[in-house]
Amino acid sequence: MAKKEELDLADILAGELNKQSKDQKVAFFLDDDSTPTNVEGWVSTGCAMLDVAISNRPYGGLPVGRIVEVTGLEQSGKSLLSAHLLAETQKQGGVAVLIDTETAVSREFLEAIGVDVKKLLYVSADSVEQIFDFTETIIEKVRQTDKNRLVTIVTDSVAAASTKTELAADYGKDGYATDKAIIISKAMRKITNMIGRQKILLVYTNQLRQKMNAMPFGDPWTTSGGKALAFHASVRLRLKGMGQIKVKTGGQDRIVGMKVRAQVVKNRMGPPLRAADFDIFFDRGIDNYGSWLTVMKDNKIVKQSGAWYEYTDTDTGEVIKFQSKDFVDLMTTRDDVREQIYKKICEETILQYKSDTYDVEDMEIETSGPGMDD
Repeated sequence: MAKKEELDLADILAGELNKQSKDQKVAFFLDDDSTPTNVEGWVSTGCAMLDVAISNRPYGGLPVGRIVEVTGLEQSGKSLLSAHLLAETQKQGGVAVLIDTETAVSREFLEAIGVDVKKLLYVSADSVEQIFDFTETIIEKVRQTDKNRLVTIVTDSVAAASTKTELAADYGKDGYATDKAIIISKAMRKITNMIGRQKILLVYTNQLRQKMNAMPFGDPWTTSGGKALAFHASVRLRLKGMGQIKVKTGGQDRIVGMKVRAQVVKNRMGPPLRAADFDIFFDRGIDNYGSWLTVMKDNKIVKQSGAWYEYTDTDTGEVIKFQSKDFVDLMTTRDDVREQIYKKICEETILQYKSDTYDVEDMEIETSGPGMDD
């Protein structure tokens, strides 16, 4: 009887709150499909293993209706990852918007990534005020026209954007430059709830800066523009270059790409502090299937003997032998094998929520690294 009374009271409270807010529904029960906490869709990063690490689900990626920050040092792949997001948005029939503060976009490279530049909306912005004015205009227009159309707005980058006050000043040192942080903080408070019920994904790239007062063994990096963007972002990625990819041509080594690690330093869509490694090639972008092979080896989904790999089809019993250079061809020509392997990877890497506790003796406490306070 007590449970029924509790439920009745919750219904009464929800009704009163929704009556009080005449413009829109504000009180929900979480089993309701219209709850604003529900993610309206996902946009792939171009790396399936990173998509799983972020969303903790098959065929995930970055969450629509949320704010995402992509951070890293120079030449770590931030702009390239953003280009893949724009291309994946267009593949879903959505509108891709690039707000550029650096005027450093290569049309040829975007086309190589898969972006339809004829349909890409390119917006040049000089200041953070312009960034958020343009973003708010796009959101308002989407509300008035097609709410079901996916829109991804990438701002590249926040660090390169100045403020109107700073643009009007000379180059002399003028005390504490807090205007940018204040503007971003105000904008985040306005925009977060605006996109929560829209099929709009906001992605901001930001440069890492070294902390001058970092504690020993603490996280040595921070981002410009204050902490508001970090607080309001549902997902924060940190990209890190792990090495160069070289090929030998004409007796000389030629650098054709780089290895990158993407760490999920903040995540409200799934477990944080996960990472995905992938290769980036300068002529075509992210090598998606190369990262699959790494995860397959780590989780013993495939057997390795020298340069050869061996995978057993669990449906037919077929033993498939291949070398790493043949893996992409295998994935693109054998849809059945690709789907089976992807399912196994998801089974191994997706966290299943449960109430069981870990054995205290098996736990180890790490007090440093990304996501840890100094």
